[in-house]
Amino acid sequence: MQIYLDHGATTPARPEVINLMADVMRSQWGNPSSLHEWGDRSTMAIERSRLQVASLLNADPEGIIFTSGGTESDNMVIMGIARQYRTPQHMIISSVEHSAIRLPAQYLEQHGWEVTRLPVDRQGCVNPKDLAQALRPNTVLVSIIAAQNEVGTIQPIEKLGQICRNADVLFHTDAVQAIGKMPIDVQVLPIDLLSLSAHKFYGLQGIGALYINPLTTKKRSLIPLIQGGGQERGYRSGTQAVAAIAGLGLAAELAEKELVSESARLTKLRDRLYTLLADIPDLIPTGAIASERLPHHLSFYHKHIDGRRLVREMNFAGLAISSGSACSSGAIEPSSILLEMGYSPTEARNSIRLTLGKSNHEADIEWTSLVMHQILSRQS
Repeated sequence: MQIYLDHGATTPARPEVINLMADVMRSQWGNPSSLHEWGDRSTMAIERSRLQVASLLNADPEGIIFTSGGTESDNMVIMGIARQYRTPQHMIISSVEHSAIRLPAQYLEQHGWEVTRLPVDRQGCVNPKDLAQALRPNTVLVSIIAAQNEVGTIQPIEKLGQICRNADVLFHTDAVQAIGKMPIDVQVLPIDLLSLSAHKFYGLQGIGALYINPLTTKKRSLIPLIQGGGQERGYRSGTQAVAAIAGLGLAAELAEKELVSESARLTKLRDRLYTLLADIPDLIPTGAIASERLPHHLSFYHKHIDGRRLVREMNFAGLAISSGSACSSGAIEPSSILLEMGYSPTEARNSIRLTLGKSNHEADIEWTSLVMHQILSRQS
């Protein structure tokens, strides 16, 4: 029996998405920049997808820019804002950002920029008061992840964004883990820029989008990272990947239709698995409580067993989970996220994550619990 519990890493493309992409590759393969009918057909596929992604966010379609995924979208924001300024300024991120935000910010810091990294509590949550106190006259951007990928904690985006809106500072959120799992309405939430990636909600790998609020960013437009033919309103030059974009659009449409029901279903499965694992000695939950974390997300550390070792043991048993620790130069590095949350290096090194998805059902939860009990009883 094989069970996939790593949907936080990637999700399989839905059959509907695959079928649509095949149709597009057969009938809408023209260059969207061409003026003839073949180009028009491809343009129609792209613009339909733009409407579908915009609907998922309740956004102005004019603000949807297609990219290669969350990492590019994040880099477009950090570097695109920075390139507006001839002299280094100040930006704020959280201490638990994805590396797609963390490393570009570090690069800017090496070139004279000031970067404030907001601390988080034991659950991985940013305190809005810390953001308000960190703002400076030369703060030009705040970027806070919507939901932390390792521990599932949902940040208070509305409060954080409103602080930035009141201070006239651009607010970006990396919503890669959140999209398709929780509602995000950019007409309600004070978000200026938002990153998303299709393969986190059953689209194709290698395609994503950046939402740019056309009202609040009008005077502070991003400087493009890629110069060329001026596609995507000049923000992202290069011939668009029509089939992948069409697949993203359909994945977004289906995610919007199923958001309420699927989130409720996953929450029920998550809570059931949490209950079944609660009696395992030395397996300690991490991250926020249920109401403040992603509906499909569980994370733990074990007091005595390395996380990567547990991932391998589970894989041998046919179950896919993930670990926050990483291998660097032959040594196991602890999860930097858990270190920032106040966990010890040993605890951070022993972290694991289980993320549920459409393919998981009650029987999977029962079997996962049984396997983990057996594995951990042998290892302890």
